[in-house]
Amino acid sequence: MAGRLEGSPWIWKDNDFIRWEDATVHVMSLAVQFAASVFEGIRCYDTPNGPAVFRVHDHLKRLMSSSRTYRMQPDYTIDELVEAIRATVRRNELDACYIRPTVLRGFGSSSMHPEHSPIETYIPVWPWGAYLGEEALAQGVDVCVSSWNRPAPNTIPSGAKSAGNYLVSALMVMEASSHGYAEAIGLGPGGLVSEGSGQNLFMVVDGEVVTPILDGTSLSGITRHTVLKIAAELDITVREQLVPREMLYAAEELFFTGTASEVTPIRSVDGLEVGEGRRGPVTRRIQRRFLELAGGEGPDPWGWVTYLD
Repeated sequence: MAGRLEGSPWIWKDNDFIRWEDATVHVMSLAVQFAASVFEGIRCYDTPNGPAVFRVHDHLKRLMSSSRTYRMQPDYTIDELVEAIRATVRRNELDACYIRPTVLRGFGSSSMHPEHSPIETYIPVWPWGAYLGEEALAQGVDVCVSSWNRPAPNTIPSGAKSAGNYLVSALMVMEASSHGYAEAIGLGPGGLVSEGSGQNLFMVVDGEVVTPILDGTSLSGITRHTVLKIAAELDITVREQLVPREMLYAAEELFFTGTASEVTPIRSVDGLEVGEGRRGPVTRRIQRRFLELAGGEGPDPWGWVTYLD
């Protein structure tokens, strides 16, 4: 499970490098006052051919889309940000790390009108292992269905990866933790399964992979898309559909997907064992291919691995 963050020495900020401890934001910034911040989570893997960033262009494309939704687009191209990420990982002399490009509104206005609040862009990186713990990748995690729902469509744009969206995620995680669970699954306002606190969700039913449709209550995850491609490559049938809560209890296998979580099996939901209570065979196949692909140890037919050099 993620613990206290130990940062790296340098953060990229608007075409310059600043010390980690100097990357401060004013208390009256719109980012602090009104959560005017969007971000991405990207992983750099230590591969046999050197450090490589996984699906960096797709992550930055989504960052630009999130920024556009909130009318705070940074004055950089995707290619310029890719080079900034490369430079930041190199500057910190890291072989593997987590990368969090962040665009926010700084200090300028005390109201929600943003025109006087500057747009600032940061790229922090730091060493970070498996989000739910290394053992979780093999043994799985225990989760609960949260009492907190994912937001309804057209209340807050769930398809944009914004800081504000994660307030309900934090409530879900705190509730789950207080009851002894590692994570939570959120339902949409209509009671159908949406996603985890910060992960998309997959299940195996009759040997086929099922995942909730993107109905405006969840994020269109980069790892979710990766798993859909991998499943097709492995000749595993995938269905995107509406998922009622009771399917969680009847599924043969369940797993989370996300940049931080990668492909993490779920061994129980609300105290009910999933399948045999451990990582199932379909999850194992998909997880193995994902880690090989992201780690530069398997074929990359989609050109998703970007090396630093």
